[in-house]
Amino acid sequence: MIPHSYTVDSLSQSQELASKILSSSTPQQILSACSSIESFVHSHSSDHSRHFFSISFPTLILKLFGFANESSSATSPPQSNGWIDVISSSNDPDLAARVFHLLSPNGVIFSSMQAVDRKSLVKFVFPTERLPEWARYMLSTEKDVKILSNLCPIFKGKVKEDSIKGSASMYQIQLNVFEYYMFWFAYYPISRGNNENDVSNSLMKRTIKDKFRLENWTNSIPGFTSNVKRGASQKIECNPYLRLLYAYLREFVPVSDLNGHQQPYRSSLLNYTSGYDGSVIMRAEFLVNTLVNYWLIDNDFSPLSVNVCKWYGVSYPIRSLLGETPPTSGFGEVVKLFVKYLNLSSIAVSSVCGSNVECSGSPKWRSPDSCSVLFNSGVNTKDLVSVMSCATAGCSWNSYIQRPLYRYILRTFLFCPIGTSIKNASEVFSVWVCYMEPWNITLDDFAELDEVFSGSSKNERKDDSQPQACGYSSAWQGYVLSNYLYYSSLVMHFIGFAHKFLHTDPEVIVQMVLKVMNVLTSSKELIDLVKNVDTVFHSKQAGSSKSKLNGLYRFVPSIREQLQDWEDGLCESDADGSFLHENWNKDLRLFSHGEDGGQQLLQLFILRAEAELQAISGGNLAQNLQRVDSLKSHISCFFGGYAIKPIPFSLEVEQQSRDEIFRPKRVGNHALADIKYKGDWMKRPISDDEVAWLAKLLIWLSDWLNKSLRLNQPASSVVGPKWSYVEVSGENEGKVYGPTETMKTVLYAIRSLLLMLVVASVKLMRKHGVRINLRMFASKKIVAVFILFAVFSILKKAFGLFVRA
Repeated sequence: MIPHSYTVDSLSQSQELASKILSSSTPQQILSACSSIESFVHSHSSDHSRHFFSISFPTLILKLFGFANESSSATSPPQSNGWIDVISSSNDPDLAARVFHLLSPNGVIFSSMQAVDRKSLVKFVFPTERLPEWARYMLSTEKDVKILSNLCPIFKGKVKEDSIKGSASMYQIQLNVFEYYMFWFAYYPISRGNNENDVSNSLMKRTIKDKFRLENWTNSIPGFTSNVKRGASQKIECNPYLRLLYAYLREFVPVSDLNGHQQPYRSSLLNYTSGYDGSVIMRAEFLVNTLVNYWLIDNDFSPLSVNVCKWYGVSYPIRSLLGETPPTSGFGEVVKLFVKYLNLSSIAVSSVCGSNVECSGSPKWRSPDSCSVLFNSGVNTKDLVSVMSCATAGCSWNSYIQRPLYRYILRTFLFCPIGTSIKNASEVFSVWVCYMEPWNITLDDFAELDEVFSGSSKNERKDDSQPQACGYSSAWQGYVLSNYLYYSSLVMHFIGFAHKFLHTDPEVIVQMVLKVMNVLTSSKELIDLVKNVDTVFHSKQAGSSKSKLNGLYRFVPSIREQLQDWEDGLCESDADGSFLHENWNKDLRLFSHGEDGGQQLLQLFILRAEAELQAISGGNLAQNLQRVDSLKSHISCFFGGYAIKPIPFSLEVEQQSRDEIFRPKRVGNHALADIKYKGDWMKRPISDDEVAWLAKLLIWLSDWLNKSLRLNQPASSVVGPKWSYVEVSGENEGKVYGPTETMKTVLYAIRSLLLMLVVASVKLMRKHGVRINLRMFASKKIVAVFILFAVFSILKKAFGLFVRA
């Protein structure tokens, strides 16, 4: 039994330490607080550290990430006086090293954390409003709460019923010290990116304010932005968050020896017993899944695979709220580090498998989200999560991020708001390119972080036996096949993004498209593989004469399943600007010969890029045009033949203005922009000078009128109305008596004349392909004129009544 005096002394010291941490806002105060924390933890045994972790440690977390305000509330928005922000602004390597040493996996806090969690001395309730948005909705209904732990491993056994009556939520998430810290660590970039003033109403703001999306994509996070480069204003050792992220990944997520996952990870200070997590792989899975759910999924309206949702009967009301919400912006650098590190396990797998493609398995077998195999094999649903983990952990961490990362990149390209900078999209683009080239990831990419973490130099690392980058080879065929949509469907979505934002920054967009084509044409083997898979995807299985292609047919069902699952919920929208409306979840169009094929869209992109670059001119015109020429050669290499094919209709450039060149053309009697309005000006993304809700209403009304009047159909396919003739019999035929019948006859004549004019106008509109477009009345200028006119009329009438009185 602990003496009462010792307990009171520990309690009072923890309270004093919490006050000191809370008041530390300068470099000197932070250094003093770090020394006090280390001294306190060293002077108390692990059994007597309960007061520190229950009182001082939450304050340390809030102050570290900048959540502590005057009331020290856990729900307050991040402030600028957090330790990470102070270190980033001061650019002090000594201060950064001191904080890093305190919170590193080998530090005194994590060492004491082990014993506290092993004995379950402290449990925390994590704020519900700080959970990923999809999990928040799951906690709001009792039906979904019961299956939340089965759907997401990080919540397994942690969802408890709230014992406090009258609370906002009936359920709460209870975590131990390690889990509690990692949840806050993962949430920090989200909070900085959202920059929310009222966290509890953030979802409501997104539904009623389009401005939120613009603000969400114009913020930047200190230490994460791309302008903080190596050797620039801030050094890597002065970025504590990146240093801690790499340290936690390196310590808790093994990637080099995947076969040793089930063995004790002796180098870790968190060698928990089976009472906590059973093995190292479970702790690693917890950290990976936590970062995935916070960074990649978060506000995704389809967070889980279609098969899992069907199996558990889960439906998401968030589709209507978050259907066009882009991912949180501003932390592409940390996501890129996370993805690159996890793909080191793919390097280990490829080095073990060598050229044996069978070692990689099929995409369905490697993906934990594709559960049809497990369901059909009679796996108990209670053990579903553990079976999925064991089935994939022995291969690579790549399977954990396939679907979330794909949707993260896809939602960025589709829902990036018009009128904003493409800086955030370019960071996500960098993550995508890095993911497409795992063979280019080397240990030198982490050399600077390794040097800060362990003190090893680059020369010492060169003796390491880890594989180095050697370009694409047949050993990576399994990786490309399991991630084929990244090399095909996502490329098409990106081309739509490039067309959408070409006018924003033509130079950057051209460089991005050129980089993608560089990746696809980096190897002849890679080009052949991508083409062959597309060929077998669109054809039936051939005979034995094409054995090389027959070997790829077994991957088609898995790729088709991924296409349906990874693009779940995407449909034609008024705001996405994609070229693939009618082809979502249906087909691969990269090598299609139609107007929406990859080569045709890239051909149009080159024409537009040349016009845009010449319009802005400048000193970089020659270099930019050289990039366009390089893009042409890569397109010719990838698709074969000429990059610019002859167009079946004349553009008449010399007789048309620049805007008319890119207006949707007509071929014969069929308009390229028909019922689907592909690229139609009426279905363009909502712009800043329009009233969004009014534009959507007028688009719907215009579409209804066009369908009712059959203006969407070519003139030749529309059969004119047949007039019916009525024979009137009687003696008084053709005679009109009285003023009443005379007025009726005149009105009938006027109505017939108006009907004839309407029919003639409709015929003329069908003949020339003209459709009704009421969207122009959604312009803010026109709306303002109507409002001013209405106000003037009301004031005029009110003034007249006042004068009469």
